[in-house]
Amino acid sequence: MQQKVDTANKLGVSEEQWQARVDLAAAHRLAVMHDFHEGVFNHLTLTVPGTTDRYYQIPFGLHWSEVTASSFMEVDYSGEVQRGSGYVERSCYAIHAPIHKNLPQAACVMHTHMPYASALTRLEDPKIKPIGQTEVGMMRQVAYDTDYTGPASQATEGERLSKLFGDKTILFMANHGIATIGKTVAQAYDRLYYIERAAQVQLFAMWTGQPLKEMSSEVVDRTMKNFGGNTWGEKKPCDYHFEALKRILDRKEPDYKD
Repeated sequence: MQQKVDTANKLGVSEEQWQARVDLAAAHRLAVMHDFHEGVFNHLTLTVPGTTDRYYQIPFGLHWSEVTASSFMEVDYSGEVQRGSGYVERSCYAIHAPIHKNLPQAACVMHTHMPYASALTRLEDPKIKPIGQTEVGMMRQVAYDTDYTGPASQATEGERLSKLFGDKTILFMANHGIATIGKTVAQAYDRLYYIERAAQVQLFAMWTGQPLKEMSSEVVDRTMKNFGGNTWGEKKPCDYHFEALKRILDRKEPDYKD
């Protein structure tokens, strides 16, 4: 605890802001471990606790395996760096700033080109099918963008994408990749993890060439009522999941907290 306080004081940030940095750094490292990353591209961002006009973003060119809690810049909604230094990757700003600004539930925004979910976005019908428990648990959280408009360079693209989310927490971006949102890093990363698992298993099933065995609407409804609804104490399943993943990092890559 004392090390956390000392580091937060050194950077001039609150303990809450330092913990947010630690969690977001963990998400970057975990995305490498889970093969969700793509070179030095894609973006995981989080609004700065205690503010309403800025979010954390890594300097462009930093590999996700190198990200630490002290790596992040604070970037405002006009794309200007307010704390830290480095190059603001334009597509990150263009996609993420409007989503953070427009969606109160999007404190954390994760955009990746991870292989299995991104493969589905290349299909004429990219939808997650009701063919298994994980798929059913995720499918009603997904919104679908059907119009790829080219690389994001203007905030108008983020404005367009923010409207497509509606009341969903995952967006399949046509011919592109996906984005997940959450009130916390744990929520957004949990959704990132499980939508990739759902896409992976669905593709494996499709590759057999055999007909997919879809569940009835009654079973889907019953499964949805029970999926992810449990809590243990004040924590949700996503919190337990993310804490377990961070314990793996604590053993293997503890420098993410630096």
